[in-house]
Amino acid sequence: MPRIKSPHLLVAESGADRAGHGLRRTMGLFQLICFGIGAIVGTGIFVGLSDSVAQAGPAVVVSFVLAAITCVFTALAFAELGGAIPVSGSSYSFAYAGLGESTAFLVGWCLLLEYGISISAVAVGWSQYVNELLHSLTGLQLPHALSAGPGDGGVVNLPAVIVIAMAAVLLVRGVRESARATAAMAAVKLIILVAFCAIGFSAFKDGNLVPFSPAGLGGIGAGTTAAFFSYIGFDAITTAGEEAKNPRRDIPVAVLVCMGVVTLLYCAVALAAIGAIGGDQVAGRPAALSYVVNQVTGSTIGGGVIAFGAVVAIASVVLAVMYGQTRILMSMSRDGLIPRVFEKVSPKTATPVAGTLIVAAVFALPAAFASLDAVMNLCTIGTLAIMAVVNIAVIALRRREPALARTFRVPLYPVVPLLGVGFCLYLMYETGWTTWIQFAVFLAVGLLVYLGYGRRNSTLALVKSDTVTPDATDAVLQEA
Repeated sequence: MPRIKSPHLLVAESGADRAGHGLRRTMGLFQLICFGIGAIVGTGIFVGLSDSVAQAGPAVVVSFVLAAITCVFTALAFAELGGAIPVSGSSYSFAYAGLGESTAFLVGWCLLLEYGISISAVAVGWSQYVNELLHSLTGLQLPHALSAGPGDGGVVNLPAVIVIAMAAVLLVRGVRESARATAAMAAVKLIILVAFCAIGFSAFKDGNLVPFSPAGLGGIGAGTTAAFFSYIGFDAITTAGEEAKNPRRDIPVAVLVCMGVVTLLYCAVALAAIGAIGGDQVAGRPAALSYVVNQVTGSTIGGGVIAFGAVVAIASVVLAVMYGQTRILMSMSRDGLIPRVFEKVSPKTATPVAGTLIVAAVFALPAAFASLDAVMNLCTIGTLAIMAVVNIAVIALRRREPALARTFRVPLYPVVPLLGVGFCLYLMYETGWTTWIQFAVFLAVGLLVYLGYGRRNSTLALVKSDTVTPDATDAVLQEA
């Protein structure tokens, strides 16, 4: 039988309804929304747009909508579970409560892949726009040897390491400071992207949208898989469950608001870019948004402003995603599934200092030296698998815990979560059989790690969580 941890025990152990596990409640609804936008809007639109256009052409707008639909179904599931189980573990904790410990560990294992590759890939994208900004301001650029890894013809990607280090320093200082920085950066990137849309639509030509779908449905499907990476990060909102002032109310609202804003913004940016200069000019071009503005305005000043916005936007993604990674590792460590060093919280800053520094050091290495193109699809399939599990967890918890307090409920249950699973499986299929083989090997390694370490050290073996009720939680914890 699977080891299942009840939602009541998860909340009690984290202290989510009380003082938290050494964490401080400093994030309100506005900060959560800014945090969500900070986690989502970044490399996917500033750098990845050109890859999506290369696959789908002007029909990339349809690809963004299909990717958004996939995410919206799952966002509704995250909203329900985030309000019902407001803890730092996010999808890991939701899987623990709905499907059991082994599934939860594999979800956490996939989250290491999702967030880890996201942090590294986003940092590499940041390096591109740093060079673009330097060129706009001074006419100079960093030497290629210091701005690209060996896989891309350089020696070390120094800007990528720098942005990860800056994010780690800010996270160590405290969540209040991190939330303020993320809010400021989210505002800057939204202003920059709205300005880009205004410039792009001023030069809009209908003829640039023809042919609309040069690669047909296959191109739209491939573009959807590429565009999906642009939405990765919205689930990071639920990792703030122990540091939000009113998590049961604010987390569901923040998840839904962020998805709505980001989807409208992405579609507008894609239409503006292609309508201004055509899909052929956008496809496969580094720093594509800066290029579009330069072409429309006939000056490098506008492109420099866009590059500045991209530098800020991408840095905020590194900050927000690294925050989510450290909180998930803290939850897994609390459950005994990984070493205890990740759950240690500094009494001075109320942050997991050691865990943050370890995460920064580990993911700075691939950002500095590795070419991540080969594993981007692996990151995508892992993220889609997590999202499918979260939708299934909604169904499992509706049956097992019908009386669980839910501040938000997925509408049209069970149709919506089942559609969420279906859309995830479709996009997983689009990644190709090679990616499936890589993913199977990755999961097999994770299962071995769980059997060799996690299952033996699990704290759940001390507590029969299926017998825990809200009234009995404290007594059970004392006994354990």
